[in-house]
Amino acid sequence: MVINENSSLLITGGTGSFGKKFVDIILSQFPNIRRLVIYSRDELKQYEMAQQYSSQNYPGIRYFIGDIRDNQRLMLAFEGIDIVIHAAALKQVPTAEYNPMECIKTNVLGAENVIQSALNTQVKQVIALSTDKAAAPINLYGATKLCSDKLFIAANNIKGNRDLTFSVVRYGNVMGSRGSVIPFFLKKRHEGILPITDPQMTRFNISLEEGVEMVLWSIENSRGGEILVPKMPSYRVTDIAKAIGPQCKHTIIGLRPGEKIHEELITTSDSTSTVKVGDYFAILPVNMNYTLEEYCQLTGAELVPVGFSYNSGDNNHFLTISEIQSLIQKHVDPSFTA
Repeated sequence: MVINENSSLLITGGTGSFGKKFVDIILSQFPNIRRLVIYSRDELKQYEMAQQYSSQNYPGIRYFIGDIRDNQRLMLAFEGIDIVIHAAALKQVPTAEYNPMECIKTNVLGAENVIQSALNTQVKQVIALSTDKAAAPINLYGATKLCSDKLFIAANNIKGNRDLTFSVVRYGNVMGSRGSVIPFFLKKRHEGILPITDPQMTRFNISLEEGVEMVLWSIENSRGGEILVPKMPSYRVTDIAKAIGPQCKHTIIGLRPGEKIHEELITTSDSTSTVKVGDYFAILPVNMNYTLEEYCQLTGAELVPVGFSYNSGDNNHFLTISEIQSLIQKHVDPSFTA
């Protein structure tokens, strides 16, 4: 699909970091969009967001209080919507380990509610946001997101004759998002000590703008059933510490429960069903109405080598300290100086 002024969009978790950036970019391109629904359960964040994006200035915007655990509320919100971006989730790894059923209720059962609501309304397309932690998960958060990914991909098999597709976008750490390492280090550096869980730790890096661009690309180019993964640079967490607090003491505190040393977005087991599509990879489903060869013919994609994997520790592009500092100034804090 192509987004234009006549589109009707809804984003779950719309008051989060991604949601706010998505809304900002959509309204900058289509200020008179027919309908843009911000669906979340935090009334304060919605109030604050409405100060910036009011219905007076943007007549198509709507703020819906609701939880993805509430199927009836979702179905009401989905009425008249063409495209759903599913960004709502419980995302903190330690919180999920301590509160497992709450994480399951939101990330797994909530995903099923989004699917059922789309099937029972006139929604044309659903793009669900995933995480690197869903690839070979070792923590509960990653396991719930893997379940969510599987639900969205399998939903293409039960849509019947509906004009509806489900796809997944999976990427790594978003630079500057709430709870991520960069804003944490920016805050801690004034104390003179930066705690590092493991000196070997690496992460992929993507900005909020790049994450939104990928979702917009997916809306226009996905065929349904793909798990789409962007090609991204990596960084070493020790380099983040050097970039932010070169004069700080760096203490090693050990891995947190469920934490990985490296991020993995595509496993070797996925390689037999993975293709390269421009700036992205696509992991294709086994049970779909197209083959790998047909997908490549239709999209110009290329098969990856058997045994291929996409891991932040083995990446061929690592950000330098100066590049990290420039990106922090651009995407996180314009006033930042090392």
